[in-house]
This record gives sequence, C-alpha cells and structure tokens, in this order.
Amino acid sequence: MLVFVTGGTGTIGTAVVAELLAHDHTVLGLARSDASASTLAAAGAEVLRGSLTDLDVLRAGATRADGVVSLAFSRDYGSADALERGLAEERDAMAALGTALLGTGKPIVTVSGTPWVPGRAATEEDPLPLEGPVASRAVAVTDLLALSAQGVRASAVRMPRTVHEHGEGGFAGLLTEAARRSGIAGHPGDGEQRWPAVHARDAAALFRLALESAPAGTAWHAVAEEGDRVVDIATVVGRRLGLPVQSVPDDTFGPFGPIFAMDQPASSAITREALGWEPTHPSLLEDLEELRP
Repeated sequence: MLVFVTGGTGTIGTAVVAELLAHDHTVLGLARSDASASTLAAAGAEVLRGSLTDLDVLRAGATRADGVVSLAFSRDYGSADALERGLAEERDAMAALGTALLGTGKPIVTVSGTPWVPGRAATEEDPLPLEGPVASRAVAVTDLLALSAQGVRASAVRMPRTVHEHGEGGFAGLLTEAARRSGIAGHPGDGEQRWPAVHARDAAALFRLALESAPAGTAWHAVAEEGDRVVDIATVVGRRLGLPVQSVPDDTFGPFGPIFAMDQPASSAITREALGWEPTHPSLLEDLEELRP
C-alpha cells in the first residue's frame, strides 16, 4: 500500500520508513525542510513538502494514501509552554488526518505513550491518563481511536519512555544530553524507578504490523524491556562518558522532570500474542554501550 508518513526522519520515523519499504509498501513522506526531503528521497520515499501545521497538506496526503502513520511532533520541548504548543500542533494534525479518512476504512496508526499504573506494569488494556504533563496527547489519541465508529481503521502504538538506536533517543537520550551538559550522569531520586524501552527497529516492525492488520480502535505496546532501573541507565551513561553518577533534582530534565521521576513499567504480552510481534534488536543497556565520550 501507499503509506503517508509524518515524522519520517526522526528516530522512530526513519526506522518505520525503512521497515515499510522493506516489506513492499511505498511511502509518501511529509518533509518540512530541504534536509528532511533529501533524507526521505535517499531512503526511497516520495516527498510531500509541508509541516505539521499545514493541515490542508496533511489532508491531501492522507486522502491520496492507502494508509497513514502519524509520528511527527515538534522538537521544541525545552519548556512547558513549548511542550504544550507541540502537543496542540500534534492534536490538530491528528484530527486533520483522521477526518480525511472518514468512511474509507483505511488504516491510520498514531503514536502514543505507555500509561503508568501504580504498583504494576501497565498493559494494553489500561486507559491513557487524562491528567498530567501530556494529558492532551491522551485526549487526541482517544479522539482518533473513536473515529473507528465512522469508518476509520484507527489504532495506536504506545511507545515506552525510551526508543533507542546506537545509544541515542528517548528519555535515556535526554538523560545522556543532560549528563554531557552538566558533567553528571544524574538520575531522579534514588533511581529505582523503572522505564520501559524498545529499539527503534523493533518499534518500526510493530507500526507496520498495526498498519497491516490491527483492528479498529485498538492500542498496542511497543515494549521490549518492561522496565530498566533509571540508576542502571545512568550508571552505563556515566561509565561510557567518564562522568560521576548521582541523584539530581527532577527539574534537571526540564518539563519532563515529573515523568522522569515516575516508576512506569509496561508490558507488551497482549501485543506479542495478538500481532506476533517479537523484539530482536539490542536492549537499551546493550545499546548504551555504543555511547562515546
């Protein structure tokens, strides 16, 4: 099928584009810049110029395609205000893509985050939290899945806190960036909180499976490791970068600080059984060994 992909040059998107092309799909990729357009073209995708805020362009891409993978998100999240603007842009873009597919039966797969449930690992059956720093994303995803009642095969792939490749990406990547800036491989509190993780190429395989076969209105977990302790992540980062490891204030990590500090393991047992998804690439702690000072 011809798949319209937004965010096709990010950590996840690059892997998704490659996965789709490797499995006989064709890709129409949204490109905001000349650099993004060149990257998509070099990968073998057709390019559609526009940004996440060009809603008419998004509708045109979705209408033309046989299916959609929505991954784009603003990279400006250095403050709470910037994060909220990015979430609003994502919400409007998701609504535009979804409404363009009404009554068509076409699939759209969007990205979300795994929820957190006190005292246990979150499962695919748990609802997304409608309160907290990224609650508006949960509302947008819930609204998109509701379009299943109007002839859209909408599904969501919930991503863990770290999606990684070559030791970079996700919350672990943000922790590494903070370590390079501060000279300390820091962790919130005692570091006993757990973050789930997945390799980008394993996540990409799940996006493809959801696009091809996920029933309408369903949510899936791209979780390879149920929960690595943050102190273990920081310890590898500190060793690889030659930096001390210690507890730091939550606000070291900007607007994501409250989420960084939470214990949030997640399971993917339902996803693996139902869609036959099985991660095969290196774990987060293995991947972090590629970090260079």
